[in-house]
Amino acid sequence: MTETFFVGIDGPAGSGKSSVSKQAARRLGFGYLDTGAVYRALAWHVRHRGESTDDPEAVEAGFDTFDPRIGLDPDDRTVRVGGEDITDAIRTPETTAAVAGVAKTLPVRERINALFRRIVAEAPQPGVIVEGRDITTVVAPDAPVRILLTAHPDVRAARRSAEMGADDVAKVAEAMRRRDASDSTVVDFLNAADGVMAIDTTHLDFDQSVDAVLAAIDERREDGRDGR
Repeated sequence: MTETFFVGIDGPAGSGKSSVSKQAARRLGFGYLDTGAVYRALAWHVRHRGESTDDPEAVEAGFDTFDPRIGLDPDDRTVRVGGEDITDAIRTPETTAAVAGVAKTLPVRERINALFRRIVAEAPQPGVIVEGRDITTVVAPDAPVRILLTAHPDVRAARRSAEMGADDVAKVAEAMRRRDASDSTVVDFLNAADGVMAIDTTHLDFDQSVDAVLAAIDERREDGRDGR
């Protein structure tokens, strides 16, 4: 059985990692895994059980009954838990606010990471692009392709504001700064680790960003074929 080709892409919000990863997956015929959606789904599940993600024991207990179904089709982002479609529910402000509690529960992070590895290993596609914040350093530090997408904070804020339809870029920038600061206490997703290729999208448009990622993937795949 051929091993699934693993592409890990990390980066902060607004760097373009989600949209770029999806488009790169389409171009390659690869699967796409949004790891953030799984964290959101668990946050929703814990709250749905009437508990708080601020309680680590509640988060661990929630994972024990967590039954997520998330496909790898970049054009079908349906998320289900226990058979219930929660695709929209995981994007509400309430769920978003609860995600930090899940992310900070380290024993659960380890179990979620194992889940990610299993999803990739069982993927029907020849490869999977997995995007998140600790994919290149924790989930798959030995992946053949590891990329960190970055961009200047002002550019990231402007992009996220456009996605949200928000007028107050400064307010969005502050929210992103708080989230980055919180998540940075758990994992460093702002600096490329050894062996990770950094791609700065500050001055790249969407198509150029996709091309840069595809070029990086092609380079590493060629290295593999050459035995290097």
